[in-house]
Amino acid sequence: MTRFLLLLLCLCGIGQALAETRYVTDMSQIAMRRGESTKYKILDFLKSGTPVQELRVNESTGYSRVRTEDGTIGYVLTRQLQDEPGARDRLVAMEARLLELQQAPDQLAVKLNELRSEHERLTRDHKVLARDKERIESELAELKYASANVEVVTRERSKLRTRVAELTRKIEDVEQKSRDLKNKTNQHWFLIGAGVVIGSILIGLVLPHLRFRRRKGGWGSF
Repeated sequence: MTRFLLLLLCLCGIGQALAETRYVTDMSQIAMRRGESTKYKILDFLKSGTPVQELRVNESTGYSRVRTEDGTIGYVLTRQLQDEPGARDRLVAMEARLLELQQAPDQLAVKLNELRSEHERLTRDHKVLARDKERIESELAELKYASANVEVVTRERSKLRTRVAELTRKIEDVEQKSRDLKNKTNQHWFLIGAGVVIGSILIGLVLPHLRFRRRKGGWGSF
């Protein structure tokens, strides 16, 4: 008895693993029944685009055994299921994607302004460091002739040279950051243009192919 129960549980697990996600077609709603014909009680009405797990297909009756997201199991006509969400749901998703693409350029523009401000600050710092370097180099030149004390001159010269080397490294760092910001600015402008173009292309390609099907029949189709 225990082995039989284990085998039954394994088969149920395999059935769930093989279940395929299907979607209700573009009808206002379809009936999910307790059995595989119209004589069985209606368990629920499934709206267009509702995802269900298709557990089994009976080609002789034309019904599929399905499970809804809340765990309800019943039968619906196989022809009323499709592999992809309905056109209405795809249109909603496409409109959301278009809105996202339209907002992307604004976000990139904000980032671009931030990069420009940072570039201007680095440019100002570069000018200040360049003036300091020029002043120190001038002092170093004057110090060579202003003092007869070789030891003092040598010590001060060493300090000034060290300072000049430090300022030179800082200037190089600022110049590198300035070049990096310029590259980022160019990339963001490119992304702004590309985002708008891609969004327009997607809408132009997809919207003409989306169409809604009219509901066919009455209760007889359930």
